[in-house]
Amino acid sequence: MICEMCGKDAPCRAMMVQGAKLNLCPNCSKFGDSDKRNVTPGSNNGASYSGSNNAIIQERLEKRERRMQTRDIYSANGGVELIADYGEVIRKAREKRGLTAEEFAQSINEKKGTIVKIESQDLVPDDKIIAKLEKALSIKLKEAIKEGGVVGGGQKSQGMTLGNFIKVEKK
Repeated sequence: MICEMCGKDAPCRAMMVQGAKLNLCPNCSKFGDSDKRNVTPGSNNGASYSGSNNAIIQERLEKRERRMQTRDIYSANGGVELIADYGEVIRKAREKRGLTAEEFAQSINEKKGTIVKIESQDLVPDDKIIAKLEKALSIKLKEAIKEGGVVGGGQKSQGMTLGNFIKVEKK
């Protein structure tokens, strides 16, 4: 028989190497443990090995199943979303307190450029910065979103549609 580790043609024994059953020659058998599944059915060693092995396999399958499930990225934030005009709200609240962008940035330990970009809505703030802004200015920047709502409040769109580009010929 051929050794599955080194490839020598020698008498081989079934051994377990890191959870895999391999046929190993006498030289390579020092790297594995004896195959406990070959123990007689009445023995406790084989049963305990099989039981623990099945438990490990089951645990890994459950982890894999959880990992492979699709996740709703919007459910993670609890149904709250940044308001649409966050930049204007932040700027008005800052000006109401009589602070320049530089003074305000210094007070919340952020860069002036970051505050300016957020106020001009060129930068969407992360949750940490949103929390700082809400606390420092005593404002709310997040709102609850409604499930299954119609975008635009059901009003007819005034913008371009596909119908504007299609030319229908009448026969």
